[in-house]
Amino acid sequence: MSLYGHAAADAATNCICDLRSDTLTKPGAGMREAMMSAPLGDDVYGEDPTVARLERELATRLGKGAAMFFPTGTQSNLAAVMAHCGRGDEMIVGDRYHLYCDEAAGASVLTGVSMVPVAMATDGGLDPDGIAAAIKVDDPHYARSRLLSLENTVGGRVVSLDRIDAGVQVAREAGLSVHLDGARFFNAVTELGCDARRLAAPMDTISVCLSKGLGTPAGSVLVGPQEMMGQLRRNRKILGGAMRQSGVLAAAGLYALEHHLPQLAEDHAHAARLAAALRETGIGAVSSHTNMVFLTPQAGDHGRLTQHMAEAGIKIGGQSPAIRMVLHRDVDDDALEAAIRAFQSFDPTH
Repeated sequence: MSLYGHAAADAATNCICDLRSDTLTKPGAGMREAMMSAPLGDDVYGEDPTVARLERELATRLGKGAAMFFPTGTQSNLAAVMAHCGRGDEMIVGDRYHLYCDEAAGASVLTGVSMVPVAMATDGGLDPDGIAAAIKVDDPHYARSRLLSLENTVGGRVVSLDRIDAGVQVAREAGLSVHLDGARFFNAVTELGCDARRLAAPMDTISVCLSKGLGTPAGSVLVGPQEMMGQLRRNRKILGGAMRQSGVLAAAGLYALEHHLPQLAEDHAHAARLAAALRETGIGAVSSHTNMVFLTPQAGDHGRLTQHMAEAGIKIGGQSPAIRMVLHRDVDDDALEAAIRAFQSFDPTH
């Protein structure tokens, strides 16, 4: 079954609420107006003023020297790995992190970088002792350990600053660089209650997705030191290149940074509300982190539950055993209540 949905849900024509992912948001009127009125230029020439403004804004917010706009987070992560590692080098990464599990092993397939998975702890972090054990000694029999790749949030879970700092310290003592897959970076900042610079500070590079919690149509930004930008620009070209008048997308990112950040806390509150309601239904085990809720129905109930929800106008994911539901800016109070009522009307005993 597809990670992203179920055929029955896709066939629904009366969708009230789509809980499959926060990538499904549509730009509102204000964002569309910002996109339509954005000053444009050719970003391959470095002449799109709106892209440049977005890059400066995120570099400043995260306390780094520069930033670069990418079409996707997968391309952004891979460009960073290429900048930190050469062919025959290796990176250490969580065994359930997106870069290891869900990016088609691009770091190995395209760049010759070996990925060494370290068991992810229940809090989403990596144990410092596990990181240390994965780092190779300088010996020609082994690949060269060059990079520690972290993630925050991880399946909605926020990794604490102390946990991050401890892992980064191990990497630094061994001479490794550190990259953060911060696809939902600002969800993590919201939950941690810290400044964006604090979460970014231990990292060399950070990939921030604009199309997830922030609700833009597309795009990610890779933030890091100014001296890496030349290599990152070359890597972006190797991986498919930049876009042309991409300020239309960058404008959406700027609008989101200016208007959508306060609403992330509301998404988190909606997830907690949904989780609490689901626990009362008896449908299955429930857990919740930031803007995500995970429901594990009884064995054999997945298809029936998905069909039931689709008939009520609610789309949910097709994952198994735990169904992931993601709250986002397009799920308002009324849509959330409609979803809760639909779950409440499902009978898990039949």
